[in-house]
Amino acid sequence: MPRRALSITALVLLAPHTLAQPTGSQPTYELDDSGAWVQTASPDAGTDASALAEARRLIVEGNTSEAINIIDTWLSTHGRAISPYVPEALLLRGDARVAADDEYGALVDYEAVTMYPESPHFVTALEREFEIALRYLNGLRRKFLGVRIEDARPTGEELMVRIQERLPGSRLAEQAAIELADYWYRRRDMPMASEMYEIFTRNFPNSAFRRWAMQRRIYASLTRYKGPRHDTTGLEDAQLLIDEFRDQYPQDAESAGINDALLTRVDESLGEKMLETARWYLKTKDDASARFTLRRLVRDHPRTAAAVEALRIMEDRGWGTIIPQPQPEPAPQPQPEATP
Repeated sequence: MPRRALSITALVLLAPHTLAQPTGSQPTYELDDSGAWVQTASPDAGTDASALAEARRLIVEGNTSEAINIIDTWLSTHGRAISPYVPEALLLRGDARVAADDEYGALVDYEAVTMYPESPHFVTALEREFEIALRYLNGLRRKFLGVRIEDARPTGEELMVRIQERLPGSRLAEQAAIELADYWYRRRDMPMASEMYEIFTRNFPNSAFRRWAMQRRIYASLTRYKGPRHDTTGLEDAQLLIDEFRDQYPQDAESAGINDALLTRVDESLGEKMLETARWYLKTKDDASARFTLRRLVRDHPRTAAAVEALRIMEDRGWGTIIPQPQPEPAPQPQPEATP
């Protein structure tokens, strides 16, 4: 799925323009003729805003250590105060740490920003977490003793779940949900993938990715079936999902391979499962249960190879091959008109 990512430098430059801030607190930037960002105004010297503006400038220039020192000093004085700049300072420190290749340390600051849900920086912090989570799910490892050796995928999974909980129904939550479902699908964790696709289609019924999620959920459900000696819940779920997909997207179903042939495969597998069950009953000398299962197999899956084998077994054992069919309800008889 296409995404557009900005560098941390661009995000830091754009932040003053895209988020509401206290009046006069932020420097302003404009693009010059060469396409570079140029500062055109700055806050008054000695103010809280000027300290954070200086930290922002240092981040853009790549002096992340100096920027972090400025923010650390400022937070040591104002961190416990009720100041509108605290969330911004935490966000900037997180940005500086990302720029310094310490994205895991940055998560501590971004998580701290989420403690201020009324702040305009709340959503921005979650967007930053989403980008880090995406990198983790795509294989980026966490540092340990300066070397990236630790598996960070569990952290990425948890971040994607938190984003959905904190911004339910949002575009960012939609992205987090589909990315997490696709990640589990790639990892072949089909039970989790199937569950996440179900959550996605329920929470985002009008999403452009709904069709994708429904299709992936069908294949995830089919893959959960491991053979006739295993549970058939995945097959039964897939059968219902195939019918639902064909009803909603009839023109796309054939090209996506969600057609009669796929239903036939599901029917054959369900028949194989019942035949395996009947054979187990025969092996344990439970003829009554075996006969019942075989008759139900022929009734429910009559066009399968398993049904042919079931008929042969019943004939060999003298159990008959006539399978009772459900009788239709009698048509209502017309009532005689009342005589006036």
